[in-house]
Amino acid sequence: MTKPQPLSGRARGNIPFAPEGWRFIIPMAVLTVVFWILCWTITSIVLFVLLLFMLNFFRDPERDLPAGDNLFVCPADGKVIRAEMMEEGHQRVDIFMNVFNVHVNRTPMSGRITHMQYVPGKFVNASFDHAPEENERNRFEMTCDNGDKIAFTQISGLIARRIVSYVEVGDKVEAGQRIGMIRFGSRVNCEIPADYELHVKVGDMVTAGLTVIARKPENEAVSEGNTHAEV
Repeated sequence: MTKPQPLSGRARGNIPFAPEGWRFIIPMAVLTVVFWILCWTITSIVLFVLLLFMLNFFRDPERDLPAGDNLFVCPADGKVIRAEMMEEGHQRVDIFMNVFNVHVNRTPMSGRITHMQYVPGKFVNASFDHAPEENERNRFEMTCDNGDKIAFTQISGLIARRIVSYVEVGDKVEAGQRIGMIRFGSRVNCEIPADYELHVKVGDMVTAGLTVIARKPENEAVSEGNTHAEV
């Protein structure tokens, strides 16, 4: 696979599907109708089931961002498979997405994309501990509006074969903004500052753009704000 290219002007209107899905959905719908007309009943039923899978996989519903400041909002739908402090000095939350989850990923916080790194790799099961080091992945680093630095990584899975990016280095992004997707089945790893309070644990089901993964304590946010003001 080649390095994911940013897609500019990602128009979607009011259609609740990721635009990358139409190349799969439309041919599948046409074939289903054709084989149904030809009275190839079993084949048309199989194709219809695959069509339903495609519609489910590429769905991209609107999400209402939770209110509040200094929130690290979930970037992916799925299940939390890791939530802990790392030796490197940051907290890490890993989210596994199965093929039935929404696979459009979103920005955890408002800020600017400062670095992106694509690394080609393998396609082992994304739920394995060694997947983040071996699998194909795309890492984002951000400087948030509150001055904090965060990072999150899209990681391919067992049957995922394409990472799609909607943004590039230097882009100003808003919390909850769509930044890309992974086809089909994967995970997103989040790197969160150590002073944030985690609001999830292993086993929790989370939703992109809705679930608050972590929050910076108000007293620390206020203290830093006063420091910046004095300077």
